[in-house]
Amino acid sequence: MVGLIGLFGLILGLTLLIYWAVRGWHLLLAAPLAALIVAISNGLPIFITASTADDISFVSAYMEGFVRFFKDWFFIFLCGAIFGKAMEYSRSADSIAHWAIAKIGINHASLAIVGACAILTYGGVSVFTVAFCVYSMALSIFKDANLPRRFLPAVIAFGSVTFTMTSAGSPEIQNWIPIKYLGTTPYAGWQVSIVVALCMACSGYAWLHYMLKKAIAAGECFEERVGDTFTMSTTGLPHPIKSLLAIVTVIVLSFMLHKSFGTSALIIALTGGILTIYLLNARHFTNKTEPFSEGATGALVAIANTCAVVGFGAVAKETLAFMDMVDFITNSSGGGLLGAAIAVSLICGLTGSSSGGQAIALPLLGPLYTGAEVAEAQRVEPDQLHRVVSIASGALDSLPHNGYVVTLIRSICQETHKGAYLPLAALTVIIPLIGTGLAIILFSL
Repeated sequence: MVGLIGLFGLILGLTLLIYWAVRGWHLLLAAPLAALIVAISNGLPIFITASTADDISFVSAYMEGFVRFFKDWFFIFLCGAIFGKAMEYSRSADSIAHWAIAKIGINHASLAIVGACAILTYGGVSVFTVAFCVYSMALSIFKDANLPRRFLPAVIAFGSVTFTMTSAGSPEIQNWIPIKYLGTTPYAGWQVSIVVALCMACSGYAWLHYMLKKAIAAGECFEERVGDTFTMSTTGLPHPIKSLLAIVTVIVLSFMLHKSFGTSALIIALTGGILTIYLLNARHFTNKTEPFSEGATGALVAIANTCAVVGFGAVAKETLAFMDMVDFITNSSGGGLLGAAIAVSLICGLTGSSSGGQAIALPLLGPLYTGAEVAEAQRVEPDQLHRVVSIASGALDSLPHNGYVVTLIRSICQETHKGAYLPLAALTVIIPLIGTGLAIILFSL
C-alpha cells in the first residue's frame, strides 16, 4: 500500500509541477510544493530532528540539490548574462542582426539564430550560456523580420539542444556521460550521427518555418515591450565583424581551455568575450555600467528558477517510488536499442534532465546490454548504445519542468509556457524522438 501511495505521490507531484509551470506559477513556490507532496507520500521526513540526524529529509534533500546547482553554475550564469547584456547595450546584437538578415534574407531570419546557437553549442558553450549570449541578437532579428516573439524560445532551443548537443564529437555533457559507463569515445557511432543530425536539422527547420508562417498568416507579429533596447537606425552601428569577434572569442577560448579547466573554461571564455566587446565597441555603448547590474539581476533570477526545479528532482531521487520506477523501466522496456531508448527517455522525463537521466540509467543499462555475460542475440554494440542513449536523452527531458526550458522561457525570453512551450516542444521533444527512431533503424541495417 505504501508503495502505491508513494508512486501516486511521485506522479502527482510531477504532474502538478508541470501544470503549475504552464499556468505561470513562480517556480520558487511551485517546485518546493510539488516536492513536498512527493516527500510526504513516500514517508520522507520533512525536517531533520535530533532522533533522525542521520536520515535524509525533504528540506535537506531539496536544499542539497538547490545549493549544489547554484554552486556549480552561478558564475557561468552571471558571466553569460553580462555578456548578453553587453552585446545588447553596445549595439553588437543589432549589428549582427542586420548583417544576418542582409545575407540570409528576411524570409529565413530565424536560420541565423539557429546557426549561431548550433555553432556555440558545438563549440562547447553550455546551453544555458548560449541562451544568454544569443538572446539579444535573436530579439533584434525577430524585430527586424517582424516575427512573433513567443517563438524565440523555440528557435534558440532548437539550435542548442537538438541536432548539436547530442551529436558525435559534441563537447556537451550529454555526449560525454556514456563514455564513463560504456568505454566509448565522443565520436561513437559518428556515421549514423551525421545522418541523424542532418535529418533533425532539416526537418526541424522546415517545421519551424511552417509554424512561423502559419502564425504570421493568423495576424501575429513582433510586439515591443518596455525595457527592449533597439537601434532605431542602421547607421552608427559597430561593424558586424567586430561584433562577431566577441562570439568567436567565447568559442575559441572555451574550446582551447575545456580539457584543462572543465566547465570553468566557460567563465574564462565569457569574460574574454565581455572584454572583447568593451575593447572593440566601447564607443557604441548606450550605457557602459548597466550590463553588469542588469546581467547580475537576470542571472540570479534565472539560476534561482533552475535551482528550484533541480531541488524537486533531488527529492524525487531519494524516494523508494522513484527507484522502483527506474528499476521497472530499465527491466521491462525490452532488449536492444529500442528498449534502451525507451528507458532513458522516460527516466530523463521523470528527472527533467538529460544528463541526470543518463547518470541514473546508464549504470543499469550498460551491464544489461553490453556486459560479457549477455547473450550474443541480445548484446548491443557500445558505440551504438552510446549514440542512441545520447540522442534519446534530449527528447522527454524538455518537458515543461526542465530547468533549461523554464530558464529560457520565463527568465531569459520573458515569455509564458502557455504561449511559448508548444512550438518549443515540437522542436525539442518530437524532433529528437524522430531522430532517436531514425538512429535505431540505421544501426539495425
